[in-house]
Amino acid sequence: MKDDIPRDRLRPGFWNQPLSKLTPREWEALCDGCGKCCLNKLEDADTGQVFFTRIGCRLLDDTTCRCAHYENRKQFVPECVVLTPKNIGEIAYWMPSTCAYRLRNEGKPLPDWHPLITGDPDSTRAAGQSVQGWTVAEFEVAEDDWEDYIIEDQ
Repeated sequence: MKDDIPRDRLRPGFWNQPLSKLTPREWEALCDGCGKCCLNKLEDADTGQVFFTRIGCRLLDDTTCRCAHYENRKQFVPECVVLTPKNIGEIAYWMPSTCAYRLRNEGKPLPDWHPLITGDPDSTRAAGQSVQGWTVAEFEVAEDDWEDYIIEDQ
């Protein structure tokens, strides 16, 4: 699969730096391309617990695990959150447990299968860590039925 996340000409080991010290290009390169952040989630209003569903955002391409309109996604999905070093602390709780942004925010290392560790842009998919091929399109499921599509934390 073609890697559309530019990972060339970056500082060696930049991912070990505090997130606030990353350049914009390094920040983007931290993404493993799994697509899990684009799964619709349900949050229990009483407990704050977040439940992931198999339902992909209307812009998620589940073949590439990428947003079909990444640069302009807020125009199409106003509720889409733009993750930044400034807001990661408030948002990390609803990111997948394997997310590099969440892991680094928690002071944890990247997983062994992460493309920055392996040098292989397809390593996320090869490790079974992407949403490739198993999501359901948002427009195919009534919002009242989303609970039927809850999956384990991804």
